[in-house]
Amino acid sequence: MADITIKTNHHWRDFVYRSDVPADVLADRFDWTNEEDHFDGFFCYRGWWYHNSEFSVWTSKLEDDSPFKGWDAYAGDSYFSGVVIKVSRDGERYQIGTYFS
Repeated sequence: MADITIKTNHHWRDFVYRSDVPADVLADRFDWTNEEDHFDGFFCYRGWWYHNSEFSVWTSKLEDDSPFKGWDAYAGDSYFSGVVIKVSRDGERYQIGTYFS
């Protein structure tokens, strides 16, 4: 396995509500969402908007030496890179990082 690096500042941030996402972003990126089911869980990272439902949760236990240990989910943007997320226990806040090899 190639060496994986994760860059993060470990700051906790609040998810934002659908009403706080720019209308053009909702129309362009989130036309598959609706107000009833997707009213929160949005955030902007490095100029790109995400919804927490776009992330894949690891379905098996991560090895202790895995670089992803401690992160809840990921969203790949290429074969070698992507974004990892850690969600607070109450589901209101998140930490975000970029991984690459």
